[in-house]
Amino acid sequence: MITPRRPPLARAHRAPGRGIPDATVARLPMYLRALTGLVERGVSTASSEELAVESGVTSAKLRKDLSHLGSYGTRGVGYECEYLVYQISRELGLTQDWRVAIVGVGNLGHALANYHGFASRGLSVVALLDADPDVVGENVAGLRVHAMADLETVVTERDVSIGVVATPAGSAQDVCDRLVGCGVTGILNFAPVTLQVPADVDVRRVDLATELQILAFHEQRKAAERDVSRRGVKRAVLASTEVAT
Repeated sequence: MITPRRPPLARAHRAPGRGIPDATVARLPMYLRALTGLVERGVSTASSEELAVESGVTSAKLRKDLSHLGSYGTRGVGYECEYLVYQISRELGLTQDWRVAIVGVGNLGHALANYHGFASRGLSVVALLDADPDVVGENVAGLRVHAMADLETVVTERDVSIGVVATPAGSAQDVCDRLVGCGVTGILNFAPVTLQVPADVDVRRVDLATELQILAFHEQRKAAERDVSRRGVKRAVLASTEVAT
């Protein structure tokens, strides 16, 4: 696990999040993952080209994205990886402790509760809730599963900032409303439904079925391209055979 290194105060010259485009914010976790991997391999500095390859983007896009954070690259040297880990972590709010509640402790909720990667990203799962009486009272990942009737009390007492909705679609909006009513302003939604929230609440939807369908589309297109290529090769072989005879 990489602990972001705090830079000297003189270099921390910029308020986090100011004027960064949403598209850039969406790519910052990719850069953070790539940088963390480099640091774990003992790499101290990396050029924009090297970091772009690790991140799966063009070097021009990477340089433009990182320019929104400040001037952290050195011409001829590149980026100091560990320092940039801190800067990106700071921009993403990962140098703070964000407390998370997972609502819905089925198979997905279990998996999320047991995921150890949250802690290294500034996220602490502090509460689990479920409507199933057979699940309530269970111990999952060191936490007791609470009943939905206790949601307001648990969320308020544990100072939850982010709620994860891993319930069936039919109950997702009600769960969301109750979380928002407790002051939760960040929602990660795994339910296959679009949640309606106030303007000051951010919702990120994770639709696994949609992502798989998109992958199926690309696989179908690649299969069609391979089929066209094979037919082209076959025609070329037949043509060369006819010329030879």
